[in-house]
Amino acid sequence: MVSLGDIQAARERIAPYVIRTPLHPLTAGPLLKLESLQVTGAFKARGAFNHVLALEERCRGGIVTASSGNHGKAVAYVAKTLGLRAVVVVPDDVVTAKAEAITGFGAELIRYGLYSEERVAHAQELATRRRLHYVPPYDDPLIVAGQGTAGLEIVEQHPEVTAVFVPVSGGGLISGVATAIKALRPTARVVGVEPAAVPRFARSRAAGKPVVLERADTIADGLRVLTPGRLTWEIVGRHVDEFTAVSDEATLAAVRQLLIDGKVVVEPSGAVAVAAALSMRTRDVHAVAVVSGGNADPQLVARLFIGV
Repeated sequence: MVSLGDIQAARERIAPYVIRTPLHPLTAGPLLKLESLQVTGAFKARGAFNHVLALEERCRGGIVTASSGNHGKAVAYVAKTLGLRAVVVVPDDVVTAKAEAITGFGAELIRYGLYSEERVAHAQELATRRRLHYVPPYDDPLIVAGQGTAGLEIVEQHPEVTAVFVPVSGGGLISGVATAIKALRPTARVVGVEPAAVPRFARSRAAGKPVVLERADTIADGLRVLTPGRLTWEIVGRHVDEFTAVSDEATLAAVRQLLIDGKVVVEPSGAVAVAAALSMRTRDVHAVAVVSGGNADPQLVARLFIGV
């Protein structure tokens, strides 16, 4: 498992490389934890730096990962920063801006499949064949501890926090954030938010064990994992109070509201927590929604901005 001490150690380790993202108010909405302003435009840099720095000796021959885009971008950035070789396996339909950012940091880009599980298997095979170190996207204690540093910041920035809405894919972010929140503010509720088409954690909780979905058709490209991670499933079972789901329509409405009212550019995957908080019409002024990523497709942003 991952402890508060692990998260605090991660913060010390990654401090020179990541930023303390702001907590920003949204009119008639929750406070926004703007991980969209993190280096590489998403929270993923926290976990990637923590994993590679903690296992630096193993990583010297190069690193490989599987990602829908944001984790791959983070790993590519970590590799460039630390002078390492990197290979990133992405889906066939990866957002162009994310692919260009990965190669822009000097990483080798490989397109493979549509779902996370396919990419992970291929990346692990490449790790063995090329003798590279595999950096997991979420199901890893060092990744979880790194992501949990965002939770530490939320409590420090807003000690009165009573609820935290967190996007959920494989569970790395919510596992880390929930561990930090529950250790420091046990009465605060932690709500996991999934796309309506991909309720893998909600269905798993109802079944009492991890389930595997058949499909993951959602505009939130970063949330297409079909089943919970082994480690993250254990952690969310202890620390996450509930799961809720939002439609793609509600997610896009949240992206547009963040753009127009909040002056914040967010990708759909990063907006689901805000969509959930808005749809639940919470009047809790101490609620926080984690805006997990801002690497949006420019064409999507343009369409939403002009309302077509």
